Amino acid sequence: MIDVTLQNFEAEVLQASMNAPVLLDIWAEWCGPCKQLGPALEQLEAEYGGRFILAKLDADKVPQIAGQLSQMLGVRSIPLCVLFKGGQPVDAFVGAQPAAQIRQFLDKHVPSEGALAAEEEVNEAEALLESGDTEAALAKLADALAQDPGNDDARADYARLLIATGATEEAAAVLEEPLKREPLPLRFEALRRWLDAIRFVQQHERGNWPIPQFDDLIAQNKRDFDARYQKAQALMAEGQWTQAMDELLEIVMRDKKWNDEAARKTYVAILELLTPPPQKAGPGAAGKSAGGIELTGKAAAAAAHDPQSELLSGYRRKLSMALN
Repeated sequence: MIDVTLQNFEAEVLQASMNAPVLLDIWAEWCGPCKQLGPALEQLEAEYGGRFILAKLDADKVPQIAGQLSQMLGVRSIPLCVLFKGGQPVDAFVGAQPAAQIRQFLDKHVPSEGALAAEEEVNEAEALLESGDTEAALAKLADALAQDPGNDDARADYARLLIATGATEEAAAVLEEPLKREPLPLRFEALRRWLDAIRFVQQHERGNWPIPQFDDLIAQNKRDFDARYQKAQALMAEGQWTQAMDELLEIVMRDKKWNDEAARKTYVAILELLTPPPQKAGPGAAGKSAGGIELTGKAAAAAAHDPQSELLSGYRRKLSMALN
């Protein structure tokens, strides 16, 4: 439990909530319900084993923060408990609630033990991948998904690394559940299109064609969109991402609607695959899979002048111009 002051509010509540949920209990010495609630919150903090941080703020000693939060939430009474995540207040409750009701409140926001274990497995996988131990990284990601099947970051990372290492059937099994969702999350759609490209190379009669053979067909008919799309898939399978986007853009510029917008959708999928994932709170280094595609998590968000970010921005502009 942390006593919050005006001086430490930013560090102990806002910054701390970047790493773990912080439940701020606003109370006062004269408040009877506050004294009933306090011990229950302390017991829950111990019960949850560090999965959230309990912070207490005396409304009489720090009226600036208490008043601002009360006004923001439209509440005039205490005890007032405000839950912070990611540096922002995300939920609150008022009054000395029963422990069971507080648990329900916390469980909406506090990660489960399985989720925390999975996150640790993902962090270890990133470190292993960075050191070059791909097999161990795959095992850690499999463990993470087993610990927390609802962890989409772990699922996407696992599928991504399976595809990159050629384990296409295993990747398809990992992607089976999210590909049934409506709407389909873009990152899983992107992985499916990458997987489709590899399967084209493995299974289609043109899959083993050298790129110049596609070029010969296209030279005979600039609107042979099947050949152009297949060429783009072959390039994707080889990790030649920008060349694949160049070919897809040729289709988009000639016929935006061809094959249910397959060219545009695959172009967008490649942009998604190449976009560095959001940076996690806390320090960390980037982890990459084969093909230069980064894992979710500690991969640093690209700086404003990062060459890859500039490249992707350029390709986004090209697509926008082709669609307008």
